Amino acid sequence: MTTAPPTTDTSTRQSLAHGPLGSVVLHIERARRGTGDFHEVHRALAGIGPLIDGPDANLFLGAPAMAFVLHLAADGTDRYAGALHTLDGVVAEHTRSRLTAAHARIDAGRRPAFAEYDLFRGLTGIGALLLRRHPHGPELKSVLEYLVRLTEPATDSTGEPLPGWWVGHAPASDKTAAPGGHANAGMAHGVAGPLALLALAVRANITVEGHEEAMLRICRWLDQIRQSDYRGTRWPRWVSYRGPAPVQPATPSWCYGTPGLARAQQLAGLVLEDGDRKRMAERALLHCLSDPTQLDKVAERGLCHGFGGLLRTVQRVAEDAETPGVFEGRFGRLSGQFLMAEAPEKAGFLGGKAGASLAFQDAEPGATPQGQWDTCLLLT
Repeated sequence: MTTAPPTTDTSTRQSLAHGPLGSVVLHIERARRGTGDFHEVHRALAGIGPLIDGPDANLFLGAPAMAFVLHLAADGTDRYAGALHTLDGVVAEHTRSRLTAAHARIDAGRRPAFAEYDLFRGLTGIGALLLRRHPHGPELKSVLEYLVRLTEPATDSTGEPLPGWWVGHAPASDKTAAPGGHANAGMAHGVAGPLALLALAVRANITVEGHEEAMLRICRWLDQIRQSDYRGTRWPRWVSYRGPAPVQPATPSWCYGTPGLARAQQLAGLVLEDGDRKRMAERALLHCLSDPTQLDKVAERGLCHGFGGLLRTVQRVAEDAETPGVFEGRFGRLSGQFLMAEAPEKAGFLGGKAGASLAFQDAEPGATPQGQWDTCLLLT
């Protein structure tokens, strides 16, 4: 392990999002299915390290990312038990350090950054890992308690009420879009990620004080910004002092679009026993899948922005849907569009060949999605 500032080469090697570590997930899934072997997994893992375990580490980079990948490789066996034991200790210490900083920030009345709370770099991502590795441990409980606190209302310098997850910076995709900061709605960087994690924790019978009310606060905010017309129901990517971001034309992606938001709210509806919300979320996704104007915006096969993420999200929604067949009926068309889309040039997980291949392995109507690799996307 090392807490030294990572070099570009080191970061790339141990990036679950974009580097060789992400490609190992595909090797693991093939070995698990019998179409590959774990010798290939071992060889791929051998060149990754020393691991980053300082403040730059997260679910998609460094020690936590390696813990997630080895957890998938272990697949319920004692494979990699020694390494996982060591990494569990590193992740626990990392989590406590980040929580201390997050609570100090809240106590000081400052706005958060994505890197504090989101799925990719923040405590929601660490929580997703802990939910798989140590669901009943004190660190996961502390992360959930932090997320409850994150959802509590805040105010700006003028006393204007703001959501607790209102960041003080602009969206990564548009540095000029939100002077004064914004509240993000998406799965990757926004509040849909915490909502999904809170819901999945309830599904695993893990709750903390204020858990349900935190989920309800998020849901009420999403209801306030929801927009519906003849094309269905959608949510803006973010809300700033200027108001909601434009919702059309929208790309139906896992990371920001209707699919990810629909899955998060379907999960919330399930655990809150809110049938209306669950049905609303499922209808929103169905309208999205029926709208060629939206689907034509998808230009590639990747998990984050492409058909790969859309395919896997639809499968997970269908598993819990009131009428799974309506989603399965659209799956064949989505698979065809996946094949017609531009193939990734790079080999990574989020936007590359590995993630696209993982999503397409189960891309048949009625197929049951296998593996747990999409737990890092908070889809299950």
